[in-house]
Amino acid sequence: MKNKSIIEKNPIISIIVLILIFAFFFGTKPSFTQDDLKTVLQEQWQIYKKDKTNFTGGLAMQILSPKGNYFITADMDKDVKNTSRFRIASITKMFTASAIMILQERGKLNLDDKITDNIPGTNIPYIPDEPSYNVPYKKDITIRMLLMHKAGIFDMSNDAIPSNQYTANKPYLNDSYIQYIQKADPKHTFTFDELLGVNAANQLSYWAPGTNYHYSNTGYVMLGKIIERVSGQSYPEFITQEILVPNKMIDSKVVFLGSDQTLPEPFTKGYIWTNGEVEEKTISNLSANVAEGSIYSTPIELANWAQKLFNGQAGLKKETVKQMMDGAPRHDELNSTYGFGIAYIPGYGYGHSGAHEGYLSNVIYNPENKTTYVVYTNMWDLSKDTDSIKTELLTMTDIAGKVLKRMGY
Repeated sequence: MKNKSIIEKNPIISIIVLILIFAFFFGTKPSFTQDDLKTVLQEQWQIYKKDKTNFTGGLAMQILSPKGNYFITADMDKDVKNTSRFRIASITKMFTASAIMILQERGKLNLDDKITDNIPGTNIPYIPDEPSYNVPYKKDITIRMLLMHKAGIFDMSNDAIPSNQYTANKPYLNDSYIQYIQKADPKHTFTFDELLGVNAANQLSYWAPGTNYHYSNTGYVMLGKIIERVSGQSYPEFITQEILVPNKMIDSKVVFLGSDQTLPEPFTKGYIWTNGEVEEKTISNLSANVAEGSIYSTPIELANWAQKLFNGQAGLKKETVKQMMDGAPRHDELNSTYGFGIAYIPGYGYGHSGAHEGYLSNVIYNPENKTTYVVYTNMWDLSKDTDSIKTELLTMTDIAGKVLKRMGY
């Protein structure tokens, strides 16, 4: 008679083995439901808007995690799904930075080249040798500085044109050049050449490159131009063919024409709220924001892309993405939380925020718990101008954190 095995001799061990086998194949039931997560989102959103009369906007959140994928909303229209399009605004910078790094991986550019240097293997400079690109300090600006907002490029879309010897008689002095043009021609199509030409003509700059940090949408407009000259394709073509199509982002698009102002169905309507007054802002001319804020997407497509990006599965090597996260190999004290189109939010993870009239959003990946989320609202709080928007975005981040906490993260 053969000797009995240890399992046969000890029933307790047999039970433990069966439990382990069951857990391996069937897992453990989550300690929460989708309704639990929705309740947290709803309760926290109500706290934020409780004193805001007629604040009808909602909140939506797409979560991808090892514990499951969830889409939850609070006060959104019932037809808003995770396939509903919305304007991701400055999250577009993650795509622009990714495009630069694709070209860098292929040896088509060098991050520490000056923008006046020639593109590798050619006698063509990164930016045109033309008056419209004679921005201040152009011979000292590197591609890396543009990526990290350290080039001192004046931000055309966020700042009013200041007074100097070049702007004194300009009709847009002390105004936004973009808004000035759109008042006369709402469907005007802005171009890289035009926007950077205004900077050059008026010699607008914050300071010498590399000496400080200043977030600049127009710095990313410059990167858009570099992508076009290095790749030989238009910016929309390159982003579509190299990022959107390979990652199956069929409901996402780079908007570049001034006449392309609507969102295709299905979409989430956008609004602004000012002390009880609500105005719809879904229709918008995004042509001035190409390369820095003109993409629209859906919660599920954006979350899927971000998750793949940070795991080296979206067309870039993982070590390249790590470089984007850190701003490596040089990481200095000027701004320790912004790498290449990717910001670090302490306690939450890596990603980017987006703000365009009617839409405020965040996409975050946390490498510690492998979770990715997209959270957005379709109502801008303008009760205290941009300060209210900043508070709203911080509140959204905090609410997302509470939802993830309910999941055990």
